[in-house]
Amino acid sequence: MARPTARVLALLELLQAGGVRTAAELAARLDVDERTVRRDVEHLLELEVPVEAVRGRYGGYRIGAGSRLPPLMLTDDEAVAVVLGLAGAARTGPSAATRTAAETASAKVRRSLPARLADRVPGLLVVRTTAAVPAPPASASTEALLTAGTAVREGRPLRIRHRRRDGSASDRTVLPWGVVEHEGRWYLVGLDSASDAVRTFRMDRLERVAVGGGRFTAPPDADPVREVLAALASTPRDFSVRVLIRAPEERIRRRLPGSIAILEPLPADEAGEEGWIRVVLEAARLDWVAGVLALLDAPFRIEQPEALRTEVLALAARLSDRASGRA
Repeated sequence: MARPTARVLALLELLQAGGVRTAAELAARLDVDERTVRRDVEHLLELEVPVEAVRGRYGGYRIGAGSRLPPLMLTDDEAVAVVLGLAGAARTGPSAATRTAAETASAKVRRSLPARLADRVPGLLVVRTTAAVPAPPASASTEALLTAGTAVREGRPLRIRHRRRDGSASDRTVLPWGVVEHEGRWYLVGLDSASDAVRTFRMDRLERVAVGGGRFTAPPDADPVREVLAALASTPRDFSVRVLIRAPEERIRRRLPGSIAILEPLPADEAGEEGWIRVVLEAARLDWVAGVLALLDAPFRIEQPEALRTEVLALAARLSDRASGRA
């Protein structure tokens, strides 16, 4: 049997893993009897650790909401995960306040690490990522994120005030499906009362967010991430492009991610053959689209615009000239 102090700390670690733990389960894990478990729980309460007793058939003990955070005991893997997560939040957090808080929280966590990790974990802060994105100039309110997240989890409507690009604002009610972060920006996705359609709202443009009355249930096929990517892919640009490509979807996605293009697999009776996918995207430059088609190295048919055909032929001519040494 472990010494009393070590046993109490082990009990705390088990409770911090989350959920309700029965006295029998805790006794088995700690190799003690249930009376000892109850005595150790009383010891934690004396230390002002908010342990709650849950009554009923599935009752037991759990960590409750206390006035202060109980001591945290992290495994090596958990410490690494926390430091990496805070480093990511410091780079692309929704607001300057959140990014600063992530930096200070990371410093506090590192100061509390045991010696075996204290000299090694800071090296994680120099890890780079190709997905790193500079913080956006506008910031989403931390309070708005917390409120929206609560509404999503509890299935409650949101009353928002949304500021458009032109500076005008409108009040509306949204049945929220989810909150999504993409490349440093945060989005609210849900059914919009004003348009009776699924909409995506940039959270840095929400001037007011409040939980409304009543409850709702999102449809089983609700996919907030898919909606955000589709909204970004369909944002109007200089050229609306539609191309049929005969290639596996995963191969196309390597060149055209969901935030750039919408893919529509076609039935054989529409395309004439199996395996064709319609690619729909908005582009600022057509020469870039021509280059992507060349990299895919797959059969394609241009539906629109006609100017893309000219770009593709021009690219083919340049490549032919260079391959033959004429340029």
